[in-house]
Amino acid sequence: MARRQRLKVYFDGGCRPNPGRIEVAVVARGVTRFFDDLGCGTSSDAEWLALRLALEVAQSLDEPDFDLIGDSLEVIRQASGASRPGSDAATGHLARYEECAANGRPRRVKWTARGQNLAGIALARRNASH
Repeated sequence: MARRQRLKVYFDGGCRPNPGRIEVAVVARGVTRFFDDLGCGTSSDAEWLALRLALEVAQSLDEPDFDLIGDSLEVIRQASGASRPGSDAATGHLARYEECAANGRPRRVKWTARGQNLAGIALARRNASH
């Protein structure tokens, strides 16, 4: 019997300028989803929002075994419990993430380099074409 490969969900958030309008990309199963009209905030706010949207996408795919992969080391460390939030804003983001994760938690929240983050690449390409 073939072993099923774990679902990998890539996420990236950004804002222009910083602070500014937040945009997010999430890539799962080769499909890129873009999220706009997310309000304004900092780049940290954008990354946290991207993590939560990636979690929601993974949960909607009804896949119990999944990893969330992004390039914001700060957010990854806080979401995985390796470090504590450094601000009230980060504490709030972490609480909202944990609330969403109660409906299905990733196996891992994993860091990848910016050049290997499929969501970051998609967001950069999209912005270059605008």
